[in-house]
Amino acid sequence: MGLENLSYAFYDDPALIEEMMDDLCDNILLITEQILNDTDVDYWAFWEDMGMKTGPLLSPELFDRFMVPRYRRVTDYLRSRGVDLIFVDSDGDVHALIPLWLKAGVNGLWPCEIAANMEPAPIKKQYGRDLLLCGGIDKRALAAGPGAIDEELKKVPPLVAAGGYVPMVDHSCPPDISWSNYCYYMEKLKEAIRIA
Repeated sequence: MGLENLSYAFYDDPALIEEMMDDLCDNILLITEQILNDTDVDYWAFWEDMGMKTGPLLSPELFDRFMVPRYRRVTDYLRSRGVDLIFVDSDGDVHALIPLWLKAGVNGLWPCEIAANMEPAPIKKQYGRDLLLCGGIDKRALAAGPGAIDEELKKVPPLVAAGGYVPMVDHSCPPDISWSNYCYYMEKLKEAIRIA
């Protein structure tokens, strides 16, 4: 179908979108039940790249109509099986979707992509302990070197001290991060966590 046709289908053929999402949700629940029958899990994660640098790929109104009910089916089931930590991984600026994920039963978000204005401190200030965060360490600082790393890590101690935050790089480490910069980052991150 492709992204463009899918985007039109939300308006031109909403019944098809509903059917597709219901089928996907049914399959997720079926697989999830099998997994939870065989093992216990500490947390659950959805991988949903729902944002771009300037905002979500889907309007909050469409997200609320089409996605929130399906998320809620899955998160309710997970909680009924003892899974309380439910994360979503989404790159991009997803500020507008956070209240809807919370409404849908998701209580954690990563990677808090800095290049997309997803700084963790304002997000934690707005949502407090209702929203757990992971990420928020700008990968570009790691590529830039020790001075940039030191500056980037200044935000870590107060976030860790406040709770509900796990500092980590805001995306996979790109190849322009040298091994020595990465090692420096890891040592300084340990120090920043100890300060908290």
